[in-house]
Amino acid sequence: MKEIILITGAGGMIARELSKKIEKEYTVRFLTRKKKHDNDFEWDIKKGTIDESALDNVSHIIHLAGANISEKRWTQERKQELISSRVDSAGLLLETIRKKKIKLKSFISASGINYYGTVTTDKIYTEDDASGNDFLSEVVVVWEKAADDFKEQNLAERVVKIRTAVVLSEKDGALKKMVPTIQYGIGSALGSGKQYMPWIHIEDICSIYETALKNPAMDGAYNAVSPQHTTNENLTGKIAEVLKKPLFMPNVPAFVLKLIFGELADALLEGSRASSQKIQDTGFQFKFPDLKNALENLLKAKD
Repeated sequence: MKEIILITGAGGMIARELSKKIEKEYTVRFLTRKKKHDNDFEWDIKKGTIDESALDNVSHIIHLAGANISEKRWTQERKQELISSRVDSAGLLLETIRKKKIKLKSFISASGINYYGTVTTDKIYTEDDASGNDFLSEVVVVWEKAADDFKEQNLAERVVKIRTAVVLSEKDGALKKMVPTIQYGIGSALGSGKQYMPWIHIEDICSIYETALKNPAMDGAYNAVSPQHTTNENLTGKIAEVLKKPLFMPNVPAFVLKLIFGELADALLEGSRASSQKIQDTGFQFKFPDLKNALENLLKAKD
């Protein structure tokens, strides 16, 4: 009998790619707002409803649900949605698991590299460092606390929190937004361009989740970030290099981004490095540790 894994955030790029990697070894189920496939089960976080049969005989939960941080301006309503989509969803799972008297082998939760704060410094952050004190770091702190509750309440043998960097994928996310502007000759770095951009290839982030699933020694927080550091300016330049396109435009001024995005602009204009040593110490090996190789792999169809 294959172990059963329940994945939330079914519409996200990580959920889609991860399921392809593990579906031969595990029985994969998804929690989603609207059932589209036989292995989909419906839930409604706002209403607090869930198809409890999704959790029958489940061994592992991979919790990827969460509203997109950079999709909209951060109004007070949006800020609450960003928190609720992560924390209330975990809470609904926890209450259902307690009700059904289930003991998970693992609860593996997405988390954010923004845990350390939206700042640009010379420091390279490790998992032992304290959290920051801005909105994004506060989101990550309560997000991780909701995950830790599964272990503290003896509902999971272990909890793994994957502090995810910017995921590079040709299908979605930051790269999909950046590529068209560079192709049309209007791409440019943001603000000073000197802010660090922790990044990871979509294949590597999915492999980290697979490793967390299969390695019972993994417990606690792990930075899911490539070992090679880059800045916003360097990333923009490397994309242009791989696409064989020149960069003519000056950097987008910080004040313009703040006018457009409000408080969200800080997440685009600031960023620090994070260490990948802890995940590598588990034996994990990055397939795409080099930025240019990662971009060539993702953009080869456009080259």
